[in-house]
Amino acid sequence: QVQLVESGGGLVQAGGSLRLSCAVSGRTLSRYAMGWFRQAPGKEREFVAAISWSDDRTYYADSAVKGRFTISRDNAKNTVYLQMNSLKPEDTAIYYCAGKFTSGIYSSRTRYDYWGQGTQVTVSS
Repeated sequence: QVQLVESGGGLVQAGGSLRLSCAVSGRTLSRYAMGWFRQAPGKEREFVAAISWSDDRTYYADSAVKGRFTISRDNAKNTVYLQMNSLKPEDTAIYYCAGKFTSGIYSSRTRYDYWGQGTQVTVSS
């Protein structure tokens, strides 16, 4: 059974930075495509970023996060990261990591098999 545990969320002022971590246990991370999603109150869960396992291809949501967020992985530590810079109040949400045993890379949440419990990110203005 694969387990994903997010950490690193918190309260930050606009313009600040946070680095989220997603620790994977139960399987070797190196064979999993990983993604980050977020869900704001009253909104659907939306794609933020994804990274493949085979060649570290990355894919980001639209210009709302591209250029500010960076996804990366450390297979030796079985951990995926989301570095978030220049944070804005509209980035406030619960952030979830997700995993799928595949060589592909996906932005659709329906393609992922495993999910963490989420970590809250709050950006104050």
